[in-house]
Amino acid sequence: MKIFNQYILILFILGFSLNSCNSIRVYSDFDSDIDFSNYQSFAFYKTGIDKVEISDIDKKRILKSIEKNLLQKGMAISETPDLLINISTKSSENIYIDNSYYSPYYSGWYPYYGRNYRRVSHTTSEGVLYIDIIDTKSKQLVWQGKGIGFLSTNRMNRDELVEGYVNKILSVYPPQEEVSVN
Repeated sequence: MKIFNQYILILFILGFSLNSCNSIRVYSDFDSDIDFSNYQSFAFYKTGIDKVEISDIDKKRILKSIEKNLLQKGMAISETPDLLINISTKSSENIYIDNSYYSPYYSGWYPYYGRNYRRVSHTTSEGVLYIDIIDTKSKQLVWQGKGIGFLSTNRMNRDELVEGYVNKILSVYPPQEEVSVN
């Protein structure tokens, strides 16, 4: 029976892990007057990236994933780029309170029999990664992607987690023109 319970626990953890990886929500916005096919090269905006308050290792993971993704899209890294790439991050901790804990035991001078207690049932960390794409000639933001999802402190999957974030965000870059059906 003990082995069966451990097996169920492992399946639950595995299912939760797989579900969390797929739960990245992506949003993007762009300047609809821009022809994105004119952009062929990019570079990273070092001044902006240096201000991001995450570890240098995570910055390196993010930039490496962005570079890989944009190179696969046919763009090139350049000293005189068409686009500058900047990133920013934000994180928050979600705390879930369980109100259903009830103690039927009398405690102290409390006038009622039993007490309802609130307790933290679990917490999750949610992160937001912004990828900004700036036109170097006009110095204007032309595209912004935002990915929101759960963060993991597990080193074993951090590379995959970051790459998943970046790939999902950049999957909507360059923006595709909508085809209207009449």
